[in-house]
Amino acid sequence: MDDLVAQARAPRADAVRNRKKILAAAGEQIAVHGPEVGMDEIAAAAGVAVGTLYRHFPTKTDLVAAVVAECVTRVADDAEATYARVSAGARALDELTALLGRVVETSVTDRAVKAAAQTLGAEPGDRSAEDRAGTAVAAIIQAGQAAGDVHPDVTVDDIYLLFATAPIDQPAPARTRWLTLVTPGLTTARPSEGAG
Repeated sequence: MDDLVAQARAPRADAVRNRKKILAAAGEQIAVHGPEVGMDEIAAAAGVAVGTLYRHFPTKTDLVAAVVAECVTRVADDAEATYARVSAGARALDELTALLGRVVETSVTDRAVKAAAQTLGAEPGDRSAEDRAGTAVAAIIQAGQAAGDVHPDVTVDDIYLLFATAPIDQPAPARTRWLTLVTPGLTTARPSEGAG
């Protein structure tokens, strides 16, 4: 009996596909047109009826919150994969710097989604992905500190501050230069005496 109830509650395959299409289209449409983009335009871009969109996301705020949550989940997945590489022997400082660079580059395309979330007051209710990201970043930092490569006072909040203040509105060369400039603040390594 319980199996029948569980099967009855499981979403249908087409509903799952539609939800994925809606989230992808919403992310793209918000990135291109900003938070003002209409639900009709998002539905059209997803190839679904407006009613289907509203069945999944009753309000635009619900939709934007889901898009933001998906972005956070991608960061958490990346942070955990990064920590797995560190656990397998990769240098923590190199992996932390690479993670920072990837998040900054992703934020270039996701910045409109972030702006939309702020505009609409959307905030993902489930904090599990954010917690996963924080745990993985803390483990990477601790591994780097144990190896003597990451400065002892670097924290997860420092990494989040770097994410939040990255020059995502600047061209790629400026973002690369920014990463080059902030990396020494993460490490215990000192610049060579000949530089100056």
